[in-house]
Amino acid sequence: MAGEKINLDYITEYLHTLFPQNNPILAEMEQYAKENAVPIVHPEVRALLTFLCKLHKPKRILEIGTAIGYSAAVFAENLPAGGRVISIERDKDMTSLALCNIEKLGLSDKIRVIEGEALEVLPCLEKQFDLVFIDAAKGYYHEFFDLTLPLVHSGGLIVSDNVLYKGMTAEDSLVPRRQKTIVGRMRDYLTLLCTHENLTTSVLPVGDGVALSYVEKGEIKL
Repeated sequence: MAGEKINLDYITEYLHTLFPQNNPILAEMEQYAKENAVPIVHPEVRALLTFLCKLHKPKRILEIGTAIGYSAAVFAENLPAGGRVISIERDKDMTSLALCNIEKLGLSDKIRVIEGEALEVLPCLEKQFDLVFIDAAKGYYHEFFDLTLPLVHSGGLIVSDNVLYKGMTAEDSLVPRRQKTIVGRMRDYLTLLCTHENLTTSVLPVGDGVALSYVEKGEIKL
């Protein structure tokens, strides 16, 4: 059986009515993503990211998985003065499209997109970040985590999207054979987040599942 939505349709549809999109360029990006099957954050996740920015006030954000630049733009629009988003994207065409969208939004001074494989780019980053958003290849979340945790300030956040993976993470009967490896890795990743001694983690059934991990103060242990 193929994976299913993690929330009932009528609940999801209602939630979407609560978060109107007032920025016409972001609305165009949403439409493009829908028509071209490009994964971007759900409206309720967009609202969550906005809330986290208002609450946590991160000045330096690292994003793994730019796609068309949608979530990077959401972050950038809610940065405090002097804030900056660094986003990594491996697909050349997506990088070009993201840069075009970012320029249209007037956010080029707040977002830097690095084209390349995240597993190769992350070891080259030295500056500390207040928030990391992981939204790239689902089978590599653990590897992304290992490379980003040392880059996060104590008291920072690691936000992981799509962790319930259409419900498959929670229920074996939903997992087709071709997805077993990815789902197994995602389950291991969630176990890591929820048992890691340097993290306090909450997993929310929002969008396709979002894990919020607070990095505790003290010596970071991998």
